Amino acid sequence: MGMTMTQKILANAAGLDSVKAGDLIMAELSLVLGNDITSPVAIKEFGKIGSARVFDKTKIALVPDHFTPNKDIKSAEQCMTVRNFAAEQDILNYFEVGEVGIEHALLPEKGLVAAGDVVIGADSHTCTYGALGAFSTGVGSTDMAAGMAIGKAWFKVPEAIRFNLTGRLNKYVSGKDLILHIIGMIGVDGALYKSMEFTGEGAHSLTMDDRFTIANMAIEAGAKNGIFEVDDKTREYMKEHSVKEYKEFTADADAEYVKVIDIDLSKVPHTVAFPHLPENAKTPDNWGDVAINQVVIGSCTNGRLSDLRRAAAILKGRHVKKGIRVLVFPATQVIYLEALKDGTLSALVEAGCVISAPTCGPCLGGHMGILAAGERCISTTNRNFLGRMGHVESEVYLASPEVAAASALTGKITAPEEVM
Repeated sequence: MGMTMTQKILANAAGLDSVKAGDLIMAELSLVLGNDITSPVAIKEFGKIGSARVFDKTKIALVPDHFTPNKDIKSAEQCMTVRNFAAEQDILNYFEVGEVGIEHALLPEKGLVAAGDVVIGADSHTCTYGALGAFSTGVGSTDMAAGMAIGKAWFKVPEAIRFNLTGRLNKYVSGKDLILHIIGMIGVDGALYKSMEFTGEGAHSLTMDDRFTIANMAIEAGAKNGIFEVDDKTREYMKEHSVKEYKEFTADADAEYVKVIDIDLSKVPHTVAFPHLPENAKTPDNWGDVAINQVVIGSCTNGRLSDLRRAAAILKGRHVKKGIRVLVFPATQVIYLEALKDGTLSALVEAGCVISAPTCGPCLGGHMGILAAGERCISTTNRNFLGRMGHVESEVYLASPEVAAASALTGKITAPEEVM
């Protein structure tokens, strides 16, 4: 029996000719990631292991992005722990305020991940890098500590679901709509500990930013990872951003999948995930009249330049409805600067939006956009769990940048076509 993309990457990293679903393997790591919430715990555990030095100072990435700029004394102390460890260990890829970005946008932008890599991160959305044809997955802080010490990690080889994509997305429909549509189809445990593998000519029609969005939210279906086939768009992205050597892996013709799901992209509708799970996906005919108080555009899911431009194209020359708060979070400093130079940020500010420094803040209910009881937010983030962005009696609706921007104009959940 042949192997899937993920199985081939893991076999290569484990030095094995082949693996099958369910095998337990020890794989070499290409990169170990932590942030300001998870790294302090990992650093403490690293001290207990007995290793004086990390396995490779060039293969650790520490990105304080969740509570930065520091919101309080506790978050400042957490970041200090990470900062001191990075200095002690001479960590090359430590990114402080001024150069920091939201980790899952920053690492690909910096060229730290490439096709064929095996990446673990003490953050569940580490699966984002599957957009580049890498195996990447979230782990706990203790696994991060072990990875920093020995450069290896244990994995159970996952089964896989193949998503065969055909056609092309319609105007104003994006990768966020697609992944919410998929999660609505299979549920938040529909890919539990499985690899979500995206193939077909429709997959090749997707932009890299859409692929990052889709891979990012694989975890919201319970997946171990999400991954796309490497194509010319992937190679061009890596050529632009990275000097790393990379290795492409394609699934064998006789690879075994627990399920194959065919999706015609031209039939994917605008999709919004209603509270309190990403699987609670609804299309415009089921949205009803849902008034909102706040709009968030950004995050590791949809804070890239194309996301900001999509929102700006809808908001330019218009103004957000009186009383609606619209918070925009460019995912990295590079994205922020480019959006500043090309007029995207000007259009957003003139429309009544507030622009923030790169941070995960509002996504996890950390800071810079907390909701009060009874408030509703439509957000381009990735989770809408109970109390996710503030009070347990608040509500979060997940949407694409286009739907979020249109909703900002009307004060209720709205399809872009209704305002354009």
